[in-house]
Amino acid sequence: MRRILRNRIWLIYMPLSFIYLELLLKLWCLGTVTLRGFIFTVLLAAAAGTLATFICCLSNTKFSSKLFFVLLLAATLLFGTQTVYYGIFKTFLTVYSVSEAGNVIGNFWREALQGIWRAMPGLILVFIPLILWLVFKKKLIPTQPMHDKYRAGLCFAFISLQILANTAIMGTSAGVMSAKYLYSESFVPELSVIYFGALTTFRMDLQEFLSSEAKAADTLISGEEENKSPEPEELFTPEELAPDSTGPSLYESNVLQIDFDALIENETDEVIRDMHQYFSSVEPTLKNEYTGMFSGKNLVWIVAEGFSSFALSEKHAPTLWKLANSGFAFENFYNPIWGVSTTDGEYVTLTGLIPKVGVWSFSKSSGNYMPFGFGNLLSNCGYKCYAYHNHSYTYYDRHLSHPNLGYDYKGVGNGLEITGTWPASDLEMVQKTVDEYIKAPPFHVYYMTVSGHLYYTFSGNSMSYKHMDKVADLPYSEGPRAYIACNIEFDLAVEELIISLDEAGMLEDTVIVISGDHYPYGLEISEIEEIYGGAIDTGFELYRSTLIIWCADMEEPVRVTKPCSSLDIMPTLANLFGLNYDSRLVMGRDILSDSEGLVIFYNHSFISEMGRYDATTDVFTPNEGLEWSQEEKDGYARNMLNRISSMFQYSAAILDNDYYAKVLSK
Repeated sequence: MRRILRNRIWLIYMPLSFIYLELLLKLWCLGTVTLRGFIFTVLLAAAAGTLATFICCLSNTKFSSKLFFVLLLAATLLFGTQTVYYGIFKTFLTVYSVSEAGNVIGNFWREALQGIWRAMPGLILVFIPLILWLVFKKKLIPTQPMHDKYRAGLCFAFISLQILANTAIMGTSAGVMSAKYLYSESFVPELSVIYFGALTTFRMDLQEFLSSEAKAADTLISGEEENKSPEPEELFTPEELAPDSTGPSLYESNVLQIDFDALIENETDEVIRDMHQYFSSVEPTLKNEYTGMFSGKNLVWIVAEGFSSFALSEKHAPTLWKLANSGFAFENFYNPIWGVSTTDGEYVTLTGLIPKVGVWSFSKSSGNYMPFGFGNLLSNCGYKCYAYHNHSYTYYDRHLSHPNLGYDYKGVGNGLEITGTWPASDLEMVQKTVDEYIKAPPFHVYYMTVSGHLYYTFSGNSMSYKHMDKVADLPYSEGPRAYIACNIEFDLAVEELIISLDEAGMLEDTVIVISGDHYPYGLEISEIEEIYGGAIDTGFELYRSTLIIWCADMEEPVRVTKPCSSLDIMPTLANLFGLNYDSRLVMGRDILSDSEGLVIFYNHSFISEMGRYDATTDVFTPNEGLEWSQEEKDGYARNMLNRISSMFQYSAAILDNDYYAKVLSK
């Protein structure tokens, strides 16, 4: 009887542990478990646990016990890592990011330690199955090898559970974005965890990663001429990408002269031909009354760490407040978070492209031809182009990606000497760099700041501590006050920049552009709500932010109500500076054009001029005043999701296939 009991506990321990870990992760990180998500996840986790147990039963008892422990430990570490990572970055860890873990931990070990500490209650719960096994394993490990009937039963159970799970998922086609679609056609990590759990998401992510790596290896090995990027001299010349000296004709399309028909006819690669067909069908944006408004002016473009509207106040950030309200004022600007937080936020902002899921897109782009990088665009127009970052110059491979965009790039370790505080001072970065460019216009400068970096405490954040007294009057807890305090340093940096430009007589000839890389996820939602003044919608309003496009010679602010996002900044600036680019070849839209406003989120939620679609609930809500039937709502949302899915797909294809080099070759 005891042997039978041991065998039965052994057989169900791993499946039950996997189910427990999956549901715990959902509740801890996401705060909820949907009914469909519960059913699919339980079936898939039970199948995975049964398969793991079956594998353990194939060998002798001693080895089976060790293998059982290794597999349970691996699952525990996977769920524990996801618990900590999500707690810090509010996204789930990908396989590619795991491969770069040394880079991340080496630069942000403080944040990693604090993240582990903050997630400690969740981590303790994650380790319970492993701890229980270690405590009771002598009573649970079978004393003799499993009988063949148990192995057969496990094999049958695994196959049955997997078939049942697949049948349930593939049979669920209801809704705007169905479980069937997410399981078989589109990999959306956050939604995959919600519907199918972390184990299945890890499996799908691993498949994507290995497929991408295999494709890259095949390309390198084959050396086929048609898959190689053209040499630089075969591409459009700087003069052909520079603005037309006669000035743009208003309301013409923002396109380059690309003969897609000829490209399609002569292309032998099916993937590239499909891309030609897609981009030739994209509706370009039109030039408009703002085209060339800033032509010839200097440009200072800042992506600020953790910057958002929550940091703005007339008292504590007077310079940023002034710029946000006296230039272009974007009243419905959103800054979605992407899979790899800061570097994806930079990539979206600077390129107008959607990051590829599961990789460091900016790093991957460093080997591609990037003609629409502003360093390249403005260098073609006679500008000197510089980029600075007051942290390690190699982090996220910026020393590769940023020069590839046309910048003379400096960070800590390759020419930028900054006091070694954490985080470093944005004010000091401006003071150390402004003289390098301000005396030789026209210039374009890009800054990636760091003063606003998490965590937001007065004991662990040097910039927050520096300005602690200035926020003592705020009726908030420490986190929100520390966040506002560290952004005071950023405000002072922008003030210093404006003073330097004014003293050099260049203020009216310089455009300043500022947005954040992501919302301040170092704050808890409850802390953000303190600043917000009440409950905040975490699906959409959490990401509402501020985009500053300002020049001192603007006589009055320009109010823009269209929904827009960080994806739209690059094409908007290209149009404002009168630069020749092809609006069909980027995913963002010129905000000031007559194109429809659209905000796309990492999980495929969206905001349009018609309403909002929440992918986590699979519900589209039309704007007030639109009386649509359920069929009309679902039809509109499906059409938009098809468009958005194509944008994700072809944006990744641009990255994977070095497409700009192919389409802009002569």
